Amino acid sequence: MLSIALIYSISSQLHTLTGVLTVAFLLLLSLYFQKVESLKGYSFPIVIFGMVALGMFFPSYFQEYEGYKFSNLITPLIQLIMFGMGATLSLKDFAAVVKSPKSVGIGVIAQFSIMPLIGFVLAKLSGLEPEIAAGIILVGCSPSGTASNVMAFLAKANVALSVTLTSITTLLAPLMTPLLMKLLAGQFIEIDLVKMMWDIFKIILLPVGAGLIVHRLLGQNIKYIEKLLPLISMLGIALIILVITAAGRDSLLEIGPLLILLVMIHNVMGYGVGYWFSRLTGMNEQDSRTLAIEVGMQNAGLASGLANLLGKIATVGLAPAVFGPMQNITGSILATVWSRREPKQ
Repeated sequence: MLSIALIYSISSQLHTLTGVLTVAFLLLLSLYFQKVESLKGYSFPIVIFGMVALGMFFPSYFQEYEGYKFSNLITPLIQLIMFGMGATLSLKDFAAVVKSPKSVGIGVIAQFSIMPLIGFVLAKLSGLEPEIAAGIILVGCSPSGTASNVMAFLAKANVALSVTLTSITTLLAPLMTPLLMKLLAGQFIEIDLVKMMWDIFKIILLPVGAGLIVHRLLGQNIKYIEKLLPLISMLGIALIILVITAAGRDSLLEIGPLLILLVMIHNVMGYGVGYWFSRLTGMNEQDSRTLAIEVGMQNAGLASGLANLLGKIATVGLAPAVFGPMQNITGSILATVWSRREPKQ
């Protein structure tokens, strides 16, 4: 609703003053939430909405400077986030593979089937231009993101399983995401399978591998860096959202409400189908919560980076730009609801 209100305000020419007041209000609200324990989990999503408002009201400041396009920063920022993920991983993070291989197997299958298929159906029914519709599929074909691990913790889900699934699906992404995109999105845009595999390898596996090496070399000393990594990751995500929003601002003004609705359906259906798929396959309540969150929350940053490397950040990149803030809000709400109920044994 807030995103739709922003689009309406801009369309109504309520520009500079409204923009300044909106951005200031959201950032101050985020600071207030940081000081209230029960609201702290909503602070970062509010910052993201502030970045969206900034990009929508003042796009020219965040598109380029003296000929340098700020979209060139997207890939390095994602690599920095992936490096941080690798630097925090160790063998114990894959313990769930040994403890519950069935849950891990079901989770990986669910991740690379449910959201891609829902995204494909929504894209076909949307009536949007092909490149924008392809962005919906791209989000669905991406692996889960690290934000899902935080939501799993808040939701009293299986955090070890969540971390394991995020790690495994991320490592499988260089193979699975291009194959799924070729199969499902090939009719919307041209997909160079080998190039996309190489792009994802550079964005994910190289920085994650470097992070694992740093973790290994530093040993216990890594804990001093780990305190900074979440802050660096959040800053990186906020900047990515800002740049993409500014780049695709005109398209968002034109089709924003419809795209927001489609992305919300995609996101919420991911939670619902992921949960009931898990229950039907015999998983317990706690693991089903985990899979619901893992399936519903995608690595929108990776999807944005791929859209940028395709040279279509202002079209294919729109759905990831909307999905990122959306999943943080819906994920926080779902986690809050589940946090009030202990999982049934």
